[in-house]
Amino acid sequence: MHFTLYSRSYCHLCEDMLTALNALQTPDRPFTVEVVDVDADAALVARFDELVPVLFASLDEPELCHYFLDEAKVRAVLSK
Repeated sequence: MHFTLYSRSYCHLCEDMLTALNALQTPDRPFTVEVVDVDADAALVARFDELVPVLFASLDEPELCHYFLDEAKVRAVLSK
């Protein structure tokens, strides 16, 4: 399982979401998280600017959550 977290460096909500997401990882359900800095790409700023953090399990599906971790949605994805 792989998650993509759109974030920015000075965002405490982004740090909180990453911490909460990593807390859900277990030896039975390992995953990776790619943290993408939206400020490094003008197109990402245009798309996600005020929504960060934004979490995706798959980039071809809708976001799982933004601002705060939706633990129920993440657990549902992990249980698939």
